[in-house]
Amino acid sequence: MGEHALDLSDVAESDLVTRRGRFRAVAFRDPVDGHEHMALVRGDPAAGEAALVRVHSECMTGDVFGAVRCECGDQLGAALDAIAEEGAGVLVYLRGHEGRGIGLVAKVRTHILQDEQGLDTVDSATSLGLPVDVRDYGPAARVLRHLGIGAVRLLSNNPDKIEALRAHGIEVAARVPLLAPVHDGNLRYLTAKRDRLGHDLPNLGPDPAGGGAGRAPAAPAEEGGRGARP
Repeated sequence: MGEHALDLSDVAESDLVTRRGRFRAVAFRDPVDGHEHMALVRGDPAAGEAALVRVHSECMTGDVFGAVRCECGDQLGAALDAIAEEGAGVLVYLRGHEGRGIGLVAKVRTHILQDEQGLDTVDSATSLGLPVDVRDYGPAARVLRHLGIGAVRLLSNNPDKIEALRAHGIEVAARVPLLAPVHDGNLRYLTAKRDRLGHDLPNLGPDPAGGGAGRAPAAPAEEGGRGARP
């Protein structure tokens, strides 16, 4: 597969005490994309058969400023809560993923089209000649291997993310739903993610198209208290 390994000179680790307790902060510069990313590690996630893992794409507007048009901030908080409750796990925070990889300036331009012309998150990108999703999950796979983790229970609603990690050699043993509250601010965005991008979002209610993009989840969703909700 020819996967790159992290260079130890590009990795720094320290304790990080948060409102959710103590994590190990693993900052790393990826050898392929050149971005500096962060993994927050709780306990000893490599000790189990499949670690609880969230691979989270950077979203400044949602994660930092609490924008309500997306569910990114809610998912970030819910994932950290789930990992803290579990007592072991990893949250990988990937830089350079703003707007599914188009960047912050382009993302804000898509917001203008969404607000003024009613376009959804997909059409607002393509109308500007931009790709819908160019995120690379290779850095997440590389840091997980660096941490000794080869199999994960992935906190995600996105089947494509499962396939991307598997393509980089990470086994996805199960998908753990990460459902955010639905409200007027994010309903249009979440509906587009379900109907246009194939995300599994049963909290939106029945899909009038009978399955959105028509793709089944690539890994079984966990049941009975395994799902994480904000």
